[in-house]
Amino acid sequence: MTHKTKVAAAILTATTLLGAPAAFADITLGAVIPLSGSNATPGEDQRRGIEIAVKEINDAGGILGEPLKVIIEDSAGKPQTAIDAARKLVTVDKVPLVIGSYSSGITLPMGEYLVQEGIPHLNPASTSGLVRKIGPTSFSMVGLDNVSTEFAAREVIANGWKNVAVLAVNNAFGQGVAHEFEKHLEEMGGDVKTSVLFTGGQPSYRRELQQLEATDPDAYVFTAYGTDAALIMQESYELGLQTDAPWYSILITMMNKDTAAEFKQGLTGMDVGYLGAGGEGYKAAYEAAYGEGFLSAYGGYAHDAVLFAAKAIEMAGTTDKEPLLEAIRKLGDEGFDGATGEIKLDADGQRMSQPYLKFKVDGNALVPMD
Repeated sequence: MTHKTKVAAAILTATTLLGAPAAFADITLGAVIPLSGSNATPGEDQRRGIEIAVKEINDAGGILGEPLKVIIEDSAGKPQTAIDAARKLVTVDKVPLVIGSYSSGITLPMGEYLVQEGIPHLNPASTSGLVRKIGPTSFSMVGLDNVSTEFAAREVIANGWKNVAVLAVNNAFGQGVAHEFEKHLEEMGGDVKTSVLFTGGQPSYRRELQQLEATDPDAYVFTAYGTDAALIMQESYELGLQTDAPWYSILITMMNKDTAAEFKQGLTGMDVGYLGAGGEGYKAAYEAAYGEGFLSAYGGYAHDAVLFAAKAIEMAGTTDKEPLLEAIRKLGDEGFDGATGEIKLDADGQRMSQPYLKFKVDGNALVPMD
């Protein structure tokens, strides 16, 4: 954390903790994100998005005249740790709403726990189609993989890659991406020669990569988290797979920051859009606070989850469960303008549309493509 970040955090803590009236406890929200483990980079991006949103809200007078605080817990990239963190937020901190998490395999069980408790849950990052089934008090601030994989399949076909090999992590997110991508690609006239699901955290992925190579595809399509993706890219480079055929990444920002530049040159891919119309203020605040650009695409969605929750509380006039849930549903139906664009929710509480971007790698940077 930079000096500027520490100062900003100290100011934020002082603003929200010192001299607050008793009603302040009713305006404390919870968040569970990965601050350690293989997904710590996008988790830090989410933390930054939350911090900026809290500052924006408090600078504007807070919620219902009271300052806002968000208690952030570390999922460590583990389902049980995330559930325990959510339980602590609900039973000890008594928060009325929880934001989180990152990775569908973590968000699903955590969200199910929150639904059982009747606590509103806002999903800021997980995109598996199974998220739709978490329950009636769970809502997504990000589009699910049925939307993102259709975009990716269209891009792959446009590049002339009709026969591809797919590599994805073997969890709810990766399974959903592999299934939905194959469905969309086949509808567009393409073919998935093989689809390999890998277990994260392995010391090597050479066996899986050699399985892909054996099908002699037009291109390799993959999705992987942080440090796992970095090792996959390194070993695919060392095995010569990156000279055999192009590589395309679904949700490319998940892996970019952790992968060394020499192992990803020529890589292209897509991701959820960082910003929608009107998101430039968030971008400026982020760069001013942290002295660099976004670490991933997901900080903006965590930022918008906080703003969405704050607006719903204002509409409800309380943090009580039933009025708050009614306000969330009403706000989702009417639409809410955030840094990532308009958030409108369908009958299942899932975001209906969102921006997507195309990227190519240049050194360590992701350069948007037309």
